[in-house]
Amino acid sequence: MERRAASRRGQPAYGHDALIACDRLVRVFTTDGVEVQALQGLDLLVAEGELMALVGASGSGKSTLMNILAGLDVPTAGAAKVAGRDLLTMDAKARLGYRRDVVGFVWQQTARNLLPYLTALQNVTLPMQLRGGRRRAARTKAAVELLSMLALDHCRDRRPHQLSGGEQQRTAIAVALANTPSVLLADEPTGELDSHTAEQVFTAFRTANEELGTTIVIVTHDQAVASEVRRTVAIRDGRTSSEVLRRTERDAATGQESLVAREYAMLDRAGRLQLPAEYTSSLGMEYRVLLELESDHIGVWPDRTADGAGRGRGGAGEDGAKGSGVAEDGGEAS
Repeated sequence: MERRAASRRGQPAYGHDALIACDRLVRVFTTDGVEVQALQGLDLLVAEGELMALVGASGSGKSTLMNILAGLDVPTAGAAKVAGRDLLTMDAKARLGYRRDVVGFVWQQTARNLLPYLTALQNVTLPMQLRGGRRRAARTKAAVELLSMLALDHCRDRRPHQLSGGEQQRTAIAVALANTPSVLLADEPTGELDSHTAEQVFTAFRTANEELGTTIVIVTHDQAVASEVRRTVAIRDGRTSSEVLRRTERDAATGQESLVAREYAMLDRAGRLQLPAEYTSSLGMEYRVLLELESDHIGVWPDRTADGAGRGRGGAGEDGAKGSGVAEDGGEAS
């Protein structure tokens, strides 16, 4: 045991090379004496320069995660680090500096992103002014460059009510980028837009990612947006459950390129694996499963014992496992 502990001490910390590292993240809310676990040991790593999406049903915990990463909420337990900042231990002053310098945020509701009495140019320069350290001419020059990069030259002297919904959201992206943050977070940024306008907004995110190298994390229900990124992480019941990775492949015979997407189940730090509900239900997997270690894979089999079959017929629902899609007991291979 001592040798094992010594070998672990020599290993790099979890997520040491990631820009965003969430390790067994827990967030518990208490309302009228009732505890609700929004995050239940969530693990997530995001590399510097990534453009990725988070998806999940309402109540899955994705908005709670975004609020923690934005510095608007504090985890109950676990660890969360962004660009070397520890989100669990920061005091109020450090948290304010974090929101000002490290992270930018774009809300779904445009009214929360822009001040209605300022022009687009003034909205973008305001965060720079509050941060300090730049002369007015330098702030204006930087703001003009951001608006130009996002194809908003014609909007610089217009107030928010004079902009279309897409122009408002692209201006909001420019505001979020004003202080050159390490991370840009966006919560359903295309939720109130039509598909054509949503594509323009996503193009703005892609431009920021490619030209500025900004790491961007987008929470979305829009499958069109989710399919535009190389990596989509799904959250279910407060944990990361699956991940879709997309890559471009070239056909050796024709030379034609195509986008290939592959879905993976996520294995968290505790060894837990969430199996898709449609898989488990089709095989009658309830309460527990049988694991078999092979030379190059792990087999997961329905429990066919008399005890297991009995639970599957009548008792699984009483233990809360029926239809959950989470491999309990035997499914949590440590």
